Amino acid sequence: MNSTIPGLKTCGTAVMAVVNVTPDSFSDGGSITSLDQAVATCAAHLKAGAHILDIGGQSTRPGAVEVGAAVEMERVVPLIRAIRRQLGSTPLLSIDTFWAHVAEAALQAGVNWVNDVSGGWQDPAMLPLVARWRCPYVTMHRRGNSRTMDHMAHYKDVVAEVEAALLQQTTMAQAAGVEPWQLIWDPGLGFAKTTEHNLAILHHLSRLSRHGYPLLVGPSRKRFIGEVLDQADPRQRVWGTAAAVCKAIAGGAAVVRIHDVAAMVQVAAMADALWCQQ
Repeated sequence: MNSTIPGLKTCGTAVMAVVNVTPDSFSDGGSITSLDQAVATCAAHLKAGAHILDIGGQSTRPGAVEVGAAVEMERVVPLIRAIRRQLGSTPLLSIDTFWAHVAEAALQAGVNWVNDVSGGWQDPAMLPLVARWRCPYVTMHRRGNSRTMDHMAHYKDVVAEVEAALLQQTTMAQAAGVEPWQLIWDPGLGFAKTTEHNLAILHHLSRLSRHGYPLLVGPSRKRFIGEVLDQADPRQRVWGTAAAVCKAIAGGAAVVRIHDVAAMVQVAAMADALWCQQ
């Protein structure tokens, strides 16, 4: 159930659709090449049942180069304005960024959420901004950045250490004025984590959910699924993603962030019927 998340009108697990307007994202980079195509893609995701559109102008895959706030804004702000102009005020929009300037421009253009993969560590202006805007804020766990995180996947107890880090980020956010109701936790599957680490987190999501913050889980097409399935092509990891989505929902996820919207809307609805309506 995710009725505690402002703006969400579904009583089941919410589906967040990935909308990358980037040339280098790991599985869909370069697939959107014009503003009209981007808006049409967003409309199709909504028609397929997506509850939230997560718009990103910076790839966060391992090895990605940071393009800077100015380039990000050039990529995302025109799309946000076009969505509001053509699709109206109803769709829930999220901005996937770790820069406060990008988040503020996106909020001014009409987004509802901020999704920060750095958990507030990248830009010290981010948390005060979120506090001022009083919008939902996804604080994600990661170590390092896109260039260094693969070398920082070392844990004695990954679940305990992710839990401790998210609690620290929560304390930091609240100290900046962010209210508890604004916070959504993301354990950061694939960010400074091996396949073993990702599977352990999925097995123990209930340990994170007991703190009372809605969980957002993003397994979609990720490398750990490819390693389990021996499938190098991210676009061929739909069935593995479906299994991970089911596990996430069984563990208490309130939101799943995915690429294959139509398929995962059905998967989430069935998983809700199996695990969330007892």
